[in-house]
Amino acid sequence: MRVPSSLTLAPLFAIALVAPAAFGAERAYVPVEQRFNADQLKATGLDTLSAQQLQLLNQLLSQDQTAVVTDTVKQVRSERKGLARVDPEVVSSTLKGEFRGWSSGTVLELENGQRWRVIDGNLYLGKPQPAPKVTIRPGMMGSWYLEAEGQTPKAKVTRLD
Repeated sequence: MRVPSSLTLAPLFAIALVAPAAFGAERAYVPVEQRFNADQLKATGLDTLSAQQLQLLNQLLSQDQTAVVTDTVKQVRSERKGLARVDPEVVSSTLKGEFRGWSSGTVLELENGQRWRVIDGNLYLGKPQPAPKVTIRPGMMGSWYLEAEGQTPKAKVTRLD
């Protein structure tokens, strides 16, 4: 493949920086001399660089690639947080006050300040428990399930705040 001699280095460097970010952070940096064939290296003038210059160029491009990937990952995570009201991580806390159970519509307030509404499930305790520990885990298709320590049934819940 022949590269036009009017080709500047800027577009090649832009491609070298952006392409790995588009395919994910796990893609390792590939040195310039492995990315281009002899004609391309000659057309861009990269064949005239000393070994030290080529090493420095690869180091700089690798650092830029890492920065682009890091920024992209941060941006995607930030955008995802805007779409989801909660992070898809397990929530462990304690219920505030006495616990007597739940039914559809019950609002459960946690010590960490979160409030969750039961949308499916029932649990009735004969004797109230003082502030049991609870765990809320993500389920399929954006659902969340709460379980109280020592209790078998789970409640399907949604976060209120």
